[in-house]
Amino acid sequence: MRIPQKQLVSRRSLLRRAAATAMFGPLFQATKGLASPGAPNLRSAPGNLKITDMRACRVAANYDYPIIKIYTNQDVYGLGEVRDAGVEGIALILKSHLVGKNPLQIEANLRRIREFAGQGRMGGGYSAVDMALHDIAGKVYGVPAYSLVGPKQRDRIRIYCDTTGHKDVKIYAERMLKRKQFGFTFFKMDLYTSLVEDRPGAIGPDGAATDKGLGYLCEYLQAGREALGTDAPIAADHFGHLSVKNAIRYARAFEPYQLAWAEDLIDWRDWRGYQQIRSATTTPILTGEDIFGLDEGFRPLIDNHAVDAIHPDPETAGALIETKRIADYAAQNGIRTAIHFAGSPVGCMAAVHMAATLQEMLAMENHAVDIPWWQDLIKGIEKPIIKDGYIRVPETPGLGVELNDDVVKQHLRRPGYFEPTPMYDDMIISGYSPGGKWPHVDANGKWCDCDWDL
Repeated sequence: MRIPQKQLVSRRSLLRRAAATAMFGPLFQATKGLASPGAPNLRSAPGNLKITDMRACRVAANYDYPIIKIYTNQDVYGLGEVRDAGVEGIALILKSHLVGKNPLQIEANLRRIREFAGQGRMGGGYSAVDMALHDIAGKVYGVPAYSLVGPKQRDRIRIYCDTTGHKDVKIYAERMLKRKQFGFTFFKMDLYTSLVEDRPGAIGPDGAATDKGLGYLCEYLQAGREALGTDAPIAADHFGHLSVKNAIRYARAFEPYQLAWAEDLIDWRDWRGYQQIRSATTTPILTGEDIFGLDEGFRPLIDNHAVDAIHPDPETAGALIETKRIADYAAQNGIRTAIHFAGSPVGCMAAVHMAATLQEMLAMENHAVDIPWWQDLIKGIEKPIIKDGYIRVPETPGLGVELNDDVVKQHLRRPGYFEPTPMYDDMIISGYSPGGKWPHVDANGKWCDCDWDL
């Protein structure tokens, strides 16, 4: 799908203003660290900037973090990240469609690869490229990435903390309390139906909790409320594969605990089912972490007011431009946005830049609280990254972060650190690539192997 012309004009004006600002401020050389006030870098020539390569590595974590790097002919590079638990190849197959292009032409580059984006982890390649292009553009123009997509609406982003489940109710409550002691003010519980599978009569023949089983599940919610207090927002997730009727039973059972939302009760494609659930309960309903694109997935949920809030993951939904488009469209229809996120600090900060521009924003997830080295993967911003339950929006160029190479290398899934990727030089998913010399019939009706640049 094409990005609406009105939005393209708006973004082009932003880029022009950024370029004008850059004429009087520092231009960024990524190999020299974060930009600081001083003389402009006269070697940087935005008009002649070209993508020369794309490489990747994968960090082994709770969910692996595939990180990409897009290189240019002027030593400035951009970082991006494929969706957690995805693979770097989802992005690298796009390399041949980008090499030789100017990375500052962000919309044109994204239009070129949009047809190769898909739902779930298959949105991760497109999203990683969007992040890396904004990182490059922000560095070249000397502006933070958020300023390339819209005016900043907030200086810091509220973070909600995911909490993994445990069958012992007391231990689960202790985990919740520990999150509060970390400084978080917004929480989510993994409320697996399997938590109560060992209790007599808890699970029905269809695999869903019986009424008795729902009573057992609610013991965890009660324990969470007692640990965190009545005012703390608590959401719940991971109920299993439910039918619409069972989803309604779950949501109604949760009503006394005044959840912030119940997440992914059924498949996101069933917007009519979500309408039924939402109309049958006072528990707020939310979905969206596996959806790419407004037109490709979110529009029916929003247009039909099938949910109380949407839950895009920027590493699937389309990163900065497309996720903002989705969230702003939802806001225009009275639906708020929460951000799903379970990746590395690279993707995290890209999401923070995007979230800073949203009209309506509930909170953004962090799923790495139990990883002691998570924030050490990057440098360039103030630590701790999450302070008092919030992340401050960087004001440094691009995404505002660089990789801490030594730490990243300690946690690689496989050997090799941004090694050359010649196996992706040729086109894999499409052999059609307008631009440069291309055998075709020219404007005069003559067959030629000549330049054709759409």
